[in-house]
Amino acid sequence: MRRDDRDDPFDDIFREIERLMDDVMHGDAPTIDETGFGGDAHVDVHETDELVRVVADLPGVERDDLALRCDGEVLTLDVESEHRHLQERITLPATVDEHSADASFNNGVLEVTFDRTDDSASINL
Repeated sequence: MRRDDRDDPFDDIFREIERLMDDVMHGDAPTIDETGFGGDAHVDVHETDELVRVVADLPGVERDDLALRCDGEVLTLDVESEHRHLQERITLPATVDEHSADASFNNGVLEVTFDRTDDSASINL
């Protein structure tokens, strides 16, 4: 019995893979996007009764290219290098004391921890 390549269910997939590989080898590969991340950074936010912790995956980012700002409600990540630009605004799930921030950056993973503050202030009469 002779095998007929036209009946191969994976033929289209293999052709597409070969086309993509040809594009890569000849320099015609599509760029991910101008940030280099393929979109926004992957960010997880965790909270407890006392803390708010933000973890962001920033592959290929150098510490010197990263700037952080917080106003107590929103954490802003700015990545600026000659090849990448990313600004990520993360709305925090609770009001935090921005002066209590403790940040670390290791192997492309940013972790920032804040102390929570009371959601409302008491007013004395």
